[in-house]
Amino acid sequence: MAQSSLNSKTTESAPQVVALVGSYRKGGIIDSLVDEMLAVVADSGLAVRKIYLNEVQIEFCRNCRRCTQAAGATRGVCDLEDDMAALLEVLDRADGLILASPVNFFTVTALTKRFVERLVCGVYWPWGQWAPKLRVTHPQRPAVLVISCAMPALLARLTTNALRVLKSAAAALGARPVGSLVVGLVARSEYQALSNGARRKARRSSQKLMAALRR
Repeated sequence: MAQSSLNSKTTESAPQVVALVGSYRKGGIIDSLVDEMLAVVADSGLAVRKIYLNEVQIEFCRNCRRCTQAAGATRGVCDLEDDMAALLEVLDRADGLILASPVNFFTVTALTKRFVERLVCGVYWPWGQWAPKLRVTHPQRPAVLVISCAMPALLARLTTNALRVLKSAAAALGARPVGSLVVGLVARSEYQALSNGARRKARRSSQKLMAALRR
């Protein structure tokens, strides 16, 4: 069973695959997709952990940009006192990441976006420089990006920026996407079950992640 709490202890020295869930509901499509993926990873003998963003205290970024001023590969330090630093420590120890969010209003959830905005500490952006630069320029850790939406999956890829936001988050975390999973037509009922087709896609995405981990 994947660890769900940020403060959960594990017998492993470090979880090898960490999934970050930006859904408001447990047991929904996104949560079920992540469970399916982590089950495949765990069955292969790798340690896994799942963290719900709605169980982590993350304050809104204040755009002070103090965390972006010092040069170097080391992530900048945020002045806000919340769970973000502890969460980043867990993510830093992971060998692989799963970043997952439903699509709301053509983008990731506000819960996910709040986390992503705080990842500005992963860039170097001194005052006067017109654009930020990633602190980790050659990421090696693999990541899989997962979204679900009411529209067909192809339309979600074409008309929403959810995958682009998650890709930017992966880059700020020093990870490189090796696959993306988009499951559409998930609003047919209030408590829609995960289809067999979606389960197969989730398992294939996990296999891509594990293949990248073995390289």
